Amino acid sequence: MRHRTRASFPALWASIPCPRSELRLDLVLASGQSFRWREQNPAHWTGVLGNQVWTLTQTEEQIYCTVYRGDKGWVGRPTPEELKTVHQYFQLDVSLAQLYHHWSSVDPHFQEVAHKFQGVRLLQQDPVECLFSFICSSNNNIARITGMVERLCQAFGPQLIQLDDVTYHGFPSLQALAGPEVEAQLRKLGLGYRARYVNASARAILEEQGGLPWLQQLHKAPYEEAHKALCTLPGVGTKETFSGACGDLMLAGPKQ
Repeated sequence: MRHRTRASFPALWASIPCPRSELRLDLVLASGQSFRWREQNPAHWTGVLGNQVWTLTQTEEQIYCTVYRGDKGWVGRPTPEELKTVHQYFQLDVSLAQLYHHWSSVDPHFQEVAHKFQGVRLLQQDPVECLFSFICSSNNNIARITGMVERLCQAFGPQLIQLDDVTYHGFPSLQALAGPEVEAQLRKLGLGYRARYVNASARAILEEQGGLPWLQQLHKAPYEEAHKALCTLPGVGTKETFSGACGDLMLAGPKQ
C-alpha cells in the first residue's frame, strides 16, 4: 500500500470544516507536541492516531483526512465515528479565535505577535504516548526526540501497516514498557539515561498506581493535582526534566 494524496485517491478522503485560522497542521504537527507525524508528501502529514495510521492535509476552510485500516479488510473514506478521533485530537470544539481574542486583551505582547502564529493549538494526546514521549525529551531537541520515540515504537509497539517503505507502529503499552529487559534494550537504541526513567515509570504506574486508569483520570484532574501526581514518577519533575511541566500540561487537558 502507498501513502495517499488527495489527488491520487480522492474518493478515500473525508473532510472536517475548519478554517486555517483555527488549525495550522504544519505548525501544530511539527511543533514538538507530538513526535510521530511526517510530511510524507508536500502538505500531507502521516502519523498514528488511535492505533490507526492517518494522512491529513488542509485547504483554507477544510481539513481532509484518510485512514489506512491495515488488516481490517476494507477500504473506504473515514466514517463519522473515525472522524471523531481527529476532531478530539485537535480539540476542535475549542474556539481558538475566542482564546486569541481573550489572550490579546490581557497580554500586549501576545496581541502583537498573534497574527504570525494563527492556528496553533494544543493536542489532546493519548496519555501514555504523551507522558513517555516527554520523558524522552529531557535535555533533547525535536529531531533527536522524534528518532528516540520512533525506535521505542518499533521495538515495543504493535506493527500496524506498511506504506511504501515505511512501517508504522502503535505506541507501546505500559505492560510492554515495564518489562525486565526494557531498560537495557532502550539504552542500545540510544535513549541513554532516559531508558531507566521510561522503564521505571511504567512499572511505577502499573505496580503502585493501579495502571492506565490512574493516568487517564489525571486528564480530568486540576492542573496542580495532575502536576503533583506526575512528579512522583521517575524522570518527571522540575529537577530531572523541564519536559515534565510540558507533558503534564498536555495531560491535564484543555480546561487548563
